[in-house]
Amino acid sequence: MIIRKDVLNAIKKDTPIVALESTIIAHGMPYPKNVEIALEVEEEVRKEGAVPATIAVIKGEIIVGLTREEIEYIGKTKGVMKLSTREISYCVAMKKDGATTVSATSYLAKLAGISVFATGGIGGVHRGASETFDISRDLDELSQTNIIVVSAGAKSILDLPKTLEYLETKGVLVVGFGTDEFPAFYTRKSGLTVPKVQSEIDIARIYTEKNKIGVKSAILVANPIPQEYEIEKSIVDKWIDQAVEEADERGIKGKALTPFLLSRIVEISGGKALSANIELVKNNAHVAARIAKAMH
Repeated sequence: MIIRKDVLNAIKKDTPIVALESTIIAHGMPYPKNVEIALEVEEEVRKEGAVPATIAVIKGEIIVGLTREEIEYIGKTKGVMKLSTREISYCVAMKKDGATTVSATSYLAKLAGISVFATGGIGGVHRGASETFDISRDLDELSQTNIIVVSAGAKSILDLPKTLEYLETKGVLVVGFGTDEFPAFYTRKSGLTVPKVQSEIDIARIYTEKNKIGVKSAILVANPIPQEYEIEKSIVDKWIDQAVEEADERGIKGKALTPFLLSRIVEISGGKALSANIELVKNNAHVAARIAKAMH
């Protein structure tokens, strides 16, 4: 593992750090928009006085704290693997390039000594999982890794009630940041209730108490998309239904399903979904940096 100097210094000095994933760069947005947004998200973290640490695997090297050039490389290189925790060792051993999902980023961030991670939306239980058993590794990783993850809930393409039920079964604490309703990525509403926290200090306090009593699972901070960028739930549902139908027709499943659905929704929405995605990721980075500061 290579930990870049600014990140390593922050770890040694115990100053605020926010881990960032790289799948959003390699598989979440088109080039060069992906690189531009990745750099903007890092800047959101810096604005709040924390150090950003974007994580990826490049030519078999785990890197914590990508340079601008490395973000560019991950953003434009073809064939970058989409890494959950289980593929990290394969990617390293075979000297491949890999972009980290929520599960891999959580695992590697904690391994490096970082306790706060900002993402867009976590993976979860896919629609029709009772037939396909398609459940994201993100959920099990959150049950095993002692980290704070800030996300805009789970991706709207998922079965949100089952995702929350699975997280409860796995012992993952889910809290709403300033809300008692679990956000649904592009929209603030899902109809699902979660415990509410009002401030970053509350989250830091909960994390401290959790560690004192030895609970090892993550805290998922569900941070709604800012109201001005929210897309009405009924509109999002129509986009999702169309994209899911097309995926079924084409036989797209497994690791390819989420990137297909998200990119197709961007196309169907005429780019509105991409704009919302960008704003919610930046907002999550901002909140994560404030949580990281509250912990010091």
